[in-house]
Amino acid sequence: MKIVPIELKPDLSNCIETLSKREYERILSVLLKEGHANEELGERLEVLRLFLESTDFGHLRSQYEGYLREGKKVTFLIYLEEGKVRYKLTAE
Repeated sequence: MKIVPIELKPDLSNCIETLSKREYERILSVLLKEGHANEELGERLEVLRLFLESTDFGHLRSQYEGYLREGKKVTFLIYLEEGKVRYKLTAE
């Protein structure tokens, strides 16, 4: 099964780290409420866990905050590739 990338859109009020933690907690809550295995949500939870554990968020913020100050919309796609968490940053 190919997991769909996780899309997060930080803004000047909510950084990528905060959004990642919120999405992790949301998915965990859904999994606990369902009380049964959901493979897709489990994989998304794992991707977010790896992203939160392995990312230098200070460096990451320095890459996109300028775009936000310019009024651009920033989008992150977070995904697994060859067992490693990756992300793609776009600013429009």
